[in-house]
Amino acid sequence: MADLRSAEKAKFQKFFEMGGGYVCNFSNRTFADFVAESVDIDIYDDKYVGLSSSKGARLREFWEKENNQIVARLLDEMLDYWKSELTTGITGYGPFNQILYDECKKIVVRMIGGEPVDDADALVPNSSDKDLALLSKSIKESLDKGEFEQALDRLHTFVVKYLRTLCAKHGLTYDKKTPLNALIGGYVKFLRDKGFLESEMTMRIMKSTIGVLESFDFVRNEQSLAHDNTVLNRPESVVIFNYVSSTIRFLTSMEKKMEEANKKVIDDTESRAMKLDEFISDMAMDEAAEAQFIDDEIERRLEGH
Repeated sequence: MADLRSAEKAKFQKFFEMGGGYVCNFSNRTFADFVAESVDIDIYDDKYVGLSSSKGARLREFWEKENNQIVARLLDEMLDYWKSELTTGITGYGPFNQILYDECKKIVVRMIGGEPVDDADALVPNSSDKDLALLSKSIKESLDKGEFEQALDRLHTFVVKYLRTLCAKHGLTYDKKTPLNALIGGYVKFLRDKGFLESEMTMRIMKSTIGVLESFDFVRNEQSLAHDNTVLNRPESVVIFNYVSSTIRFLTSMEKKMEEANKKVIDDTESRAMKLDEFISDMAMDEAAEAQFIDDEIERRLEGH
């Protein structure tokens, strides 16, 4: 029996649109073929007849009869299939629900013994570099499948590109040989010099991060699939992913903080410029009024003579 909680089953049933005994857009034949190709099981075997013989009832019974690994593998395949169908604009279904899809993927990861990365959403490209976007997508696909160990080399490459983008943005010197710890070290110094790191504790944490990312070079070269290595075990891979992704989230928040500060300076400058324009305009109006008064007074006195 698979370890699926009632609330988790409800999420899959909603995503797969299992009302009325249906499952996605499968017919009886295509459903049988899909399950057979995914887990080599005949879903129309009598053992999977539940309260009825519908596709939905058979899938629910499959959850009750099979173990976590088999159920998770089928659910993972179904999630990817149905996402592909919905995002291509299939009529009569959807729309695609990204949030529900992500929640279902996390359940699959839990079932196969993986631990979700808390800040995976932080691994977002910070430039229009197509390679960075591909890396981000590939990493997230691996995380969805619980393949943390296999994605370590791509995570390292992503972080290097991410930090190079930050350094280039702020005019910090680096080249292709600049190691990861030097990239983040230069950026942290920039944050400190500009006054954006306000806490001594934050500064200590970031100094520690510089040393931690130096060790990431070793992990990438000696314990990932970047080379012919024995990959790092799952628990330690998850720890690394969580640490790195939370660091990226912090750096992104600092960039946002700087952008907001710069916007405030620009807004304040524009506001002062507008006030100056209004003052000059008022002064011009006062001078015009004074000139008109003098002209009127001269004319009055001339008429008096």
